[in-house]
Formats: sequence, C-alpha cells, structure tokens
Amino acid sequence: MAKQAKLLTQRRFLPYFLTQALGAFNDNIYKNTLLLFVAFASVDSLPMPSNLFINLAAGLFILPFFLFSAFAGVLADKYEKSAFIRKVKLAEIVIMLFGAMAFILQNYTLLLILLFLMGTQSAFFGPVKYALLPQQLKKEELVSGNALVETGTFLAILFGTIGAGFIASQDNAEYIAAGSVVLFAVLGYLASRSIPHTKAIAPDLVFKWRPIQQTKQTLNIAKEDPAVFLAIMGISWFWFLGASYLTQFPNYTHLHLNDNAITVTVLLALFSVGIAIGSLTCDVLSKHRVEIGIIPLGCFGLSLFGMNLYLSTPNMPIHASGFMATFLSPELLPVFINLFFLGICGGLYIVPLYTFIQKRPKPEHRSQIIAANNIYNALFMVSSAILGIVCLSIIEISIPQFFALLAIMNGVVALFLFCKVPVFVIRFLLWIITHTLYRVKHKELQHLPEEGGALLVCNHITYMDAFILSGACPRPIRFVMEEEYAELPLVKYFFRLTKVIPINASKSGSIRRAFFDVEEALSNGEIVLIFPEGVLTHDGEVGPFLRGIDIILKRSPVPVIPMALRGLWGSFFSRHGGKAILKRPSRCWSKIEVVAGEPVPPHLATSSVMREKVIQLRGDWQ
Repeated sequence: MAKQAKLLTQRRFLPYFLTQALGAFNDNIYKNTLLLFVAFASVDSLPMPSNLFINLAAGLFILPFFLFSAFAGVLADKYEKSAFIRKVKLAEIVIMLFGAMAFILQNYTLLLILLFLMGTQSAFFGPVKYALLPQQLKKEELVSGNALVETGTFLAILFGTIGAGFIASQDNAEYIAAGSVVLFAVLGYLASRSIPHTKAIAPDLVFKWRPIQQTKQTLNIAKEDPAVFLAIMGISWFWFLGASYLTQFPNYTHLHLNDNAITVTVLLALFSVGIAIGSLTCDVLSKHRVEIGIIPLGCFGLSLFGMNLYLSTPNMPIHASGFMATFLSPELLPVFINLFFLGICGGLYIVPLYTFIQKRPKPEHRSQIIAANNIYNALFMVSSAILGIVCLSIIEISIPQFFALLAIMNGVVALFLFCKVPVFVIRFLLWIITHTLYRVKHKELQHLPEEGGALLVCNHITYMDAFILSGACPRPIRFVMEEEYAELPLVKYFFRLTKVIPINASKSGSIRRAFFDVEEALSNGEIVLIFPEGVLTHDGEVGPFLRGIDIILKRSPVPVIPMALRGLWGSFFSRHGGKAILKRPSRCWSKIEVVAGEPVPPHLATSSVMREKVIQLRGDWQ
C-alpha cells in the first residue's frame, strides 16, 4: 500500500490519475442522467420509444470504439502524449457545452448525437491512457499504477451512476446536469495540464484515413505475439462478464430481490468497491510485479462466487425499505457478500492482464495493441448484450439462471487459462502457502536475471526449501531433485507440472539424462536451481558442495547466482532434533529470509567458490 500511496503524491502519476478518473466519472454522469431523463420523459417529448432509445444509446456509445480505436492507437504513438491528452480533454469540454445546451432544451436527439461524440472522445483517450503508464512509471511501479487506475475507474463509474440518480431526482435537474457535465469536463482538462511531457514513441508513423485497412493492421499487430493476444482476449472476457452482470442488475433487483432502487445502488456499489479492493490487493499479493499465476485463480473465483450468486438468490422478492434495512436483510446479505467477492476476484483477474499488455509489446506498438484491445472489448460487450437477449428474451431463462450460465462459461475459461500457465499458478499458490507458514522476507532478489538462462545454487535445510524459493523467485524455476522425492505418490504430478528434473546418483543413465535436461533448460533461457549439498543438512551448517556445478558450467557456461535460506533450521521440516516431519512442531510462523548474491561469471563459479559465497550470504543465522 505504501507504494500505491507514494504514486498518488507524484506529479508523473497523480494528474494522469485524476484526468482519467474525472473522464470516467463525467461519462457516467452524462450517460446515466440521460437514460434516467428518458425513462421518466413523456412519450411526446422523445423522438422514438424509450426502450429503443435506451438500446440505441448503448450502441452509439460503444460504436466509436469499433470505428476510431485503430486511429487513436496510431495517433497515441505518433504524438507527444500529454499534449494529445489535453486536446482530447478540450474536445470533451466542447462536447459538454453542447450537451449542457441540449439538457436545458431537453433536446433528446441532440443528446443522443452527443453521446456518440462522447464515445468517440473516450475511444481516442483509451490507447493513450494505458500507453502513457509504462513511459512515466518504473517497471516495479507498473502493477501499482494499473491497480490504482482500475480502482479509480470503477469508483468513478459507481459515483457517476449514483451522482446521475441524485441529479435526476432534483428540481431543475436539467440545469444541474448541464452545469455538472461542463464542470467536470473543465476539471478533467485542468488536471491534464499537469501531466508531464511524455515523448512520442513513433513520430515517423504515417497517418492515413483508411478505416478498414487501419483497423485490420491494428488487429494484426495484436495477433503477432500470441501471449499478448491471449491477454487481450482475457481482458475482453472480463468486460463481457462485467457488462452481462451490470446490465441485469435493475431487472434482477426488481424481479428477484426487492422492488427498491436502493438495492440496485447497493449491488453496483458492492461490485465496484469489490473490484477496487481486488485491484489493490492484487498489487500487494503480487509484490508489485506481473504475477501471471493470479489470473486463473481470480478467474476461478469469478465462477465460484458467480455460481454462489445464483444459489443465494431468494426464491421470492424480499420486502425491505431503507438503506440499512436492505443492506442488513438476512435474505439479501448472501447475495451482497457473493457480489462483493465477485468484484474482488475481478480486480485480481484484470490488473495483471492490463499490466502485461503494457509491458510486453514493443514500445512502438504499445498504443496500437491497446487500441486493438479496446476494439475487442467493445465486440465482447456487444456479444454480451446479444447473449442476454437470446437467453432472457428468446429462451426465457431467469436472470439467476443466466448468472449460473455465465459462471459455467467462465469456469471453462478458467480451466483453459490454468492449462496455459499451470507453472505460474502453482508458483503463486506456493507463495501463499509458504507466506502463511512463515514470515518470509526477500533480500537482494534484484540479482536474479529478468531473462536468459542462469544457474541458482542454495543451501539445503528443509523439505520446504524448493517451495519457498519457487514462491520467492519472480520467474519459474526448474529444480534438480532427487528422483525418489520427485516420484512420491501424492506430489509427483505437481512436480511434473513444474518440470522438475529428477536425478538418481546411483544410476549413470539418470545422471546423464538430468545433465542433458539441465543443459537444454539453460539453453532455452530458463532458470535452474540445484542444492549442491545433495542432502538436507544434519547440523544446520552448509555441507560440502558436490561437483555438479562444475559439470553443468562446462556444458552450459551461464551466470551463477548464489542464494541462501536463513532461519529455517529448527523448523518442523528440518532435521533439527530428529527426523524431518516425524516430530512435534516446536514453533509457528517463524521469521525467515531468502537472500540472493551478485551473479558470478561461469569461469569463476567453481564448487568451492560458490560454497563460500552461500556461506557468506547465510551468515550466522541458521
């Protein structure tokens, strides 16, 4: 949380954060106030039936993302970003001045046209909004920045929706609405004036007005990297789910909870606040790094709490009036709890994906990747509306059954994601387990390379060592492990998923195969970790190192990073006081440390040298 709070005091982040939050807030003030005016307007004052108007409004707001996102991505890469944002915010002021006039005159046709222009302004802001972050923030701040952006966005949506309800209920509502949309547009522009200069990534890009060709090119750029494209699909799926839930909240409340507008606000608030908390929690759990393993877990949570939402829906609507009576109703409380945790899981799921599509692409393609993401997001949101129409109007299932269907569909997505990145999921689960059993502190782990092959060597104290190191390292580790442990019945499938390299010192064939696997892993740019002592320590000291290091480096000359585990001697899983595990636990939640040293060049990294390095890192703390 300290890193997040610090960002909110920095000029390189705060003005941008306020600009995007005020933009999302004003979008929702305008859009929802308009829809409320339409809902209560007389038939004669509307240019078309209210149901058609509302559906047309939703479509007109999304349509610009299909039409203009590709151009927005090119412009965001071509021009300096802070000036580009200010131009977009000036356009918002102009649109809102016309919007204010249309509110006062109650000209619904003009308001509808301006809603399309608001969507256009948002479509041009989208790519530069996310592409700016990697240029202004350090790598280790990027997850924190995205967590705050998602928090600000969903809270802005919430408060904008609540604010629209407040405005629509006032006398002279049209004048209040007119003043509000202009005021917040001006505040957004003023905030944007403090965004620091952010240089153009690709100033030589040629901009041509070729809508179809440019859109195809943008989508093709997104498909060049399968991992980035998969992340875009994951983000779009989130917006598919979000739109599906948010669209049904009013009718879900009316038909299944209680016929009270307060309940709709409670549902929206819990969902939005849950996403905000989940986003911030994701940053804390992932230690401010892109933690791929948290994505499938967040996705599984969406299915779990989505299905619970279906199961907890009352059989009959409940009679409750007033905020507190509604919020504390025993029949409605399970619905509220499940919706809140649904939002939390959404935050856990979405933050790493957004960070990934900012961090992974080439800088000159970043804005266009985000533009492609916006196009797919819009397509999936339209698809969610079509699915809702088919399921609820044609097949005529109930809204709770529709929620159950969404949970099942999302379960398939979660299973697919797990199959794609099982190692990352397992590594993140190991982080949770080890940090529950111990108070783990990481020191100097910046010495671990971000990419490329490397050999890690570490002292061996307990049967938990591999799990602790796996959870601590920001990259997946290939462990060299004694074959008899790798084939234990309860854990052998787990070790196979994590690609453990088994070795049996008494079998020459096993030794040759293990060294070949190590060589292949290092040549593929993976990290391999060995415990050169070969066995758990019997006295807490670092034992002699076997010749494995020398043999590996002769075949694969890669940097060698010494590591040390501190504080584990005496734990339940060590041989202190008897056999490991087969004794009474003597302490709980012990303080331990994982520390890494500077990389050692392969020509200097002999067994004896690396043993001294590990002993120095370990120090006197066993």
